[in-house]
Amino acid sequence: MRSTPKSMRLHIGLFGRRNAGKSSLLNAVTAQQVSIVSPVAGTTTDPVEKAMELLPLGPVLFIDTAGLDDEGTLGELRKERTRAVFERVDLGVIVCQEGEWGAYEEMLFSELDQRKVPVIAVFNKSDIKRPDTALLNMLSARKIASLCLSTITGEGLGDFRQALLDSAPADFVEQPVILRDLVGAGELAVLVTPIDKEAPKGRLIMPQVQSIRDLLDGDASCLVTTDKGLAATLAKLKEPPKLVVTDSQAFLKVAADTPSHIPMTGFSILFSRYRGDLVTQVEGALAIDSLKPGDRVLIAESCSHHPIEDDIGRVKIPQWLMKYVQGELIFDSVQGHDFKMDLSPYKLVIHCGACVTNRRAMLNRLLRCRKAGIPVTNYGLTIAYSLGIFERALEPFPDALAAYEKHKLYLKAKNTEA
Repeated sequence: MRSTPKSMRLHIGLFGRRNAGKSSLLNAVTAQQVSIVSPVAGTTTDPVEKAMELLPLGPVLFIDTAGLDDEGTLGELRKERTRAVFERVDLGVIVCQEGEWGAYEEMLFSELDQRKVPVIAVFNKSDIKRPDTALLNMLSARKIASLCLSTITGEGLGDFRQALLDSAPADFVEQPVILRDLVGAGELAVLVTPIDKEAPKGRLIMPQVQSIRDLLDGDASCLVTTDKGLAATLAKLKEPPKLVVTDSQAFLKVAADTPSHIPMTGFSILFSRYRGDLVTQVEGALAIDSLKPGDRVLIAESCSHHPIEDDIGRVKIPQWLMKYVQGELIFDSVQGHDFKMDLSPYKLVIHCGACVTNRRAMLNRLLRCRKAGIPVTNYGLTIAYSLGIFERALEPFPDALAAYEKHKLYLKAKNTEA
């Protein structure tokens, strides 16, 4: 609560050969001993993360990785952890040692470029050897930003900060909003936050907190109430709010207590738009109608929390879905940075709102599902669809609602032909 959430920071990945100086660069730019530095190749094992305020860029998260040129059984494990970082970085830094750029660096660039991640080439240890002019010209011609740097002398650290600022993706500088565009300056939103076993003691969950801040940033007002107090709260207002937002678990009660002329949706659906692609996940929700008893469904969460008795992802959503399909389904779940490499066994992927990850990581997961031909949706959309209030929850999003109607007609025609 007192610091910028990790999910809202620019994720900067440090990649390179073993002993290229990635950890030294991280320590130098943060002015802290974040990573262990040693002349022994392969010192870094798991990715090391460091959050900081990097002026003038703002809140960032550096991720120091192990070299992909590692060897042995342990080396393979390190490589897997490093490859997973490719999926969640917004900006890639390839640290090159002593003026070297070869097949290995080209491989790293390809991994980042195919994900449309901007790349900066940093030639470290410039106090020992500098890259030749032809190499720098080649990188410039390919629009790969490059600079020379020495963590020993401090040369190039200022240039590195400037390169990060110049290469930062526009969607970081111009972050999408959560809901203030749906409410408007000077207007009111009512946020419904049930206090139950899912609610952390003494505080609110991340989507609720971030939504409040987003409204304040947009000069809008918010009124927070529980699902039990919603009807009385609305009755006390002289004018109706522009929007009612609820925790997905209270969808049915909130929909019943909110007059039809007041737009209503859920926090998870807002985050489907904020963190990923709402239209893709709206279309994915239609696959719920195709589920049959015995089908396998993947539940994916971006955070790592201890499941409770009535856990939303492991208990409630499976219950609602199995009631909807009138039969048993098989559910697998993953947490944190883990995500199934082979999605082929699944008929549907259901993702959380992704409030603790960044947008690029979520978009990469959506892309992987699309490439595998597996429909993907999210918690709030699944709940709304299963409970029969899908269109009501999509009313604030005309584009998504139109895409839903269009895709529904397409599937109807396809089934008729079959």
